[in-house]
Amino acid sequence: MSDHHVYKKVELVGSSKKSIEDAIENALTTASESLELTEWFEVTETRGHIVDGKVGHYQVCLKVGFRISGS
Repeated sequence: MSDHHVYKKVELVGSSKKSIEDAIENALTTASESLELTEWFEVTETRGHIVDGKVGHYQVCLKVGFRISGS
């Protein structure tokens, strides 16, 4: 077992009509279909789209860290 790890970060934007948390889940679920060894995320921005004076969509920008295989 290695005593160190090396990570790469990617930026994602998740969206949802329901909530900020759902937008995060949507981004992570979709990313895990093509990224292996995802281990952490940080929210860098939150924003939304207004429709008729109400929230139409939530958008959350994330940085997702995944471990480089073999590290």
